[in-house]
Amino acid sequence: MTNKEKLDLLNSIKKNTLMETLDIQYTEVGDDYLVATMPVNERVHQPMGLLHGGASVAFAESVASPASLLFIDPEKYEVRGIEITANHVKSKREGIVTATAKIIHRGRNTHLWEIKIVDEEGKLISICKLTNIILSKK
Repeated sequence: MTNKEKLDLLNSIKKNTLMETLDIQYTEVGDDYLVATMPVNERVHQPMGLLHGGASVAFAESVASPASLLFIDPEKYEVRGIEITANHVKSKREGIVTATAKIIHRGRNTHLWEIKIVDEEGKLISICKLTNIILSKK
């Protein structure tokens, strides 16, 4: 499968999911990373008009979990996030944020990802780590 086909697939399976609600767009894929964008607007704000930390965490997991799908046979295996941590280092009121998920550890049963969320100027907004477990389909 080409990188364009991978992106087309990931963008096509968002219908009626949180990824569609957050307007996440998968934009770039490589051998060990996946990149996506998300608009920052009132739909992802907390009451003070800033990007909600929970939206950032949902964004991070929405990039790193599908990235694990690219390493497995989805006919035989499933991906589940089992632990996520986040540090929010800068606030954001509006615009676009970009998340890049890079694999840290690619084991047989677990994948560990680092996800950096940056603004349009490349300034770090949040940094997250996600552990995915790879399960056999029953």
